[in-house]
Amino acid sequence: MNIKEVAKRAKVSTATVSRTINDSEKVKPATAAKVRKAIEELNFFPNTHARTLVSGRSRILGLIISDITNPFFPDLVKSFEDQAVQRGKEVIIGNTDYNPKRMAGCIRRMLERKVEGVAIMTSEGDPALMVELTNRNIPTVFMDTGKPGPYSANIRVDYAQGIREAVQHLASLNHRRIAFITGPMNLESARIRHDAFVSGLKSRGIFDPALVEKGNHRIEGGAMAMRSLLKLPHPPTAVIASNDLTAIGALGAIHDVGLKVPEDLSLIGFDDISFAHLTQPPLTTVILSRTQLAVMAFAALDALIHKQSDPRSDLTIPTHLVMRKSTRAI
Repeated sequence: MNIKEVAKRAKVSTATVSRTINDSEKVKPATAAKVRKAIEELNFFPNTHARTLVSGRSRILGLIISDITNPFFPDLVKSFEDQAVQRGKEVIIGNTDYNPKRMAGCIRRMLERKVEGVAIMTSEGDPALMVELTNRNIPTVFMDTGKPGPYSANIRVDYAQGIREAVQHLASLNHRRIAFITGPMNLESARIRHDAFVSGLKSRGIFDPALVEKGNHRIEGGAMAMRSLLKLPHPPTAVIASNDLTAIGALGAIHDVGLKVPEDLSLIGFDDISFAHLTQPPLTTVILSRTQLAVMAFAALDALIHKQSDPRSDLTIPTHLVMRKSTRAI
């Protein structure tokens, strides 16, 4: 089956079929509908590489994330891909594993596939690599790391707001020894959460640097950090984790030493992944909407591709505390 057969069935020229396949505005809607009907009836699959050469558009978008094993990111991927499918586009996924070198490989792969645009939904990227994308005039949407420009937009997540609400909640429950388990401190997002925690406690005169432990945004890192906190001469009465996987690891470590949440220790996570309400007890956490983030990222990228974006626009995702049953007053 080839394009000539489609043209014959639709009673149009092969050029009209080609323009329809490439979404040319020169084809009248009625004619385009007739061509698409012929394509469907003949079960014809256009050659995507040829389409790219002819039109200069691959109809492929890149999406770079940090950790595909973290339930936060599959939700984000699904929502982003849903947006792309509705507009007839494909999505290539790149997983950095929080490794800047893998980030470089992801960007290289996107360039090789001649993507129309890239959404970088992670904050461990090398600024030089990101500049390479925009220097090549490839529309790019960043999360927390880039600067708005003719070919780029930046989405800021208000991590600090969620952390402030978590600190306020625990302080209102009379907790004074509040610990924090960070994420990888090479990440801008992790540093923002850490700094908001420190600022919140210092403003209340209750900050103790011994109660800050480094994690890695994974379950095992949360468990290891929690074990260290529990060995302190004066352990915390409450813990805020930099993300929910860290909190789940901490929850396991608390259980292993025979303590209970929230009876012996209050615990708060961050992200509100799907598992957060299934833990025992259900986890009090900070919600960061993956759907809202994906929809905003896709819309910003689509606007850049079609040169409709205002680089001065302020793109911000809010975060807020969701109270469940892992915290209590002392």
